[in-house]
Amino acid sequence: MLIKRNPNGLDIPFPSEITPRHVFEARRTFIKQLALGSIAATAPGLFVPEAFAQTGPKLPAKQNTAFVVMDKPTSYKDATSYNNFYEFGTDKDDPVRAAGTLRTRPWTVAIEGEVKKPMTLDIDSLLKMAPLEERIYRLRCVEGWSMVIPWIGYSFSELIKRVEPTGNAKFVEFVTLADRKQMPGLRSPVLEWPYVEGLRLDEASHPLTLLTLGMYGEVLPNQNGAPVRIVVPWKYGFKSAKSIVKIRFVKDQPKTAWNISAPQEYGFYSNVNPDVDHPRWSQATERRIGEDGFLTRKRKTLMFNGYSDVASLYVGMDLKKFY
Repeated sequence: MLIKRNPNGLDIPFPSEITPRHVFEARRTFIKQLALGSIAATAPGLFVPEAFAQTGPKLPAKQNTAFVVMDKPTSYKDATSYNNFYEFGTDKDDPVRAAGTLRTRPWTVAIEGEVKKPMTLDIDSLLKMAPLEERIYRLRCVEGWSMVIPWIGYSFSELIKRVEPTGNAKFVEFVTLADRKQMPGLRSPVLEWPYVEGLRLDEASHPLTLLTLGMYGEVLPNQNGAPVRIVVPWKYGFKSAKSIVKIRFVKDQPKTAWNISAPQEYGFYSNVNPDVDHPRWSQATERRIGEDGFLTRKRKTLMFNGYSDVASLYVGMDLKKFY
């Protein structure tokens, strides 16, 4: 079988492998009907408002085939109901039930630190900063499961260019919202709040690093990190900070949430690496959400989650030491 590939080594999907737009459009209509009560009125007990923390307006974007994997996308339902977002609880279904309390407008993101042009941007300014693209990325969780999601956004490098980092900027720190009134999970001491993540500046500047404002053709649902998050597809999912309120360009490596909580388990880099196991489980294989049949084999995990062109960022580094 002939497989079409881009010059950068990323796979292009067959049209039949991409979730048809009418599928998630139909779901969107169904949710709107629920909200209006037209279905709930005729089906007592069916309407569970917390089941869908948010369904938003369409977010038109042209697909960038240079950033599309061949894997079949995860269903919208699975991608929006099986989440890690500890600010809303530690169980996978907590975010979809609890994140309806998150207010995503008004919303601003402060960009500060080692930059020549610090600024504060509202969500509309971020939406207009660069043409929106749909990119279908693999998502690999450190827990050993994975998804494939059509995100909407643009390369984070577009923002970097506008703020003009100084020569002192070596890292980028992402600070997320921590509001006890909106986020019931903050009562838990499982992590230090606010949730903080970070990247080296060259990682943040890589074309794959996506400033993300939507998914599946619409704005981000609350439980998936609305209204703005980062997506770094070659790293474990917890590196992709959600609901960002501050971006700081800094000289020293940021102290990140999971690295503070359990440094022996979660390193700063956290690149997907099948040869470096978590202390409590193997990372050699993964379970693709939506492919949970009794006889379904686990997938082999790919180095850098299959994004081999990022390997140049780590030439000369011991990836077992810098895990």
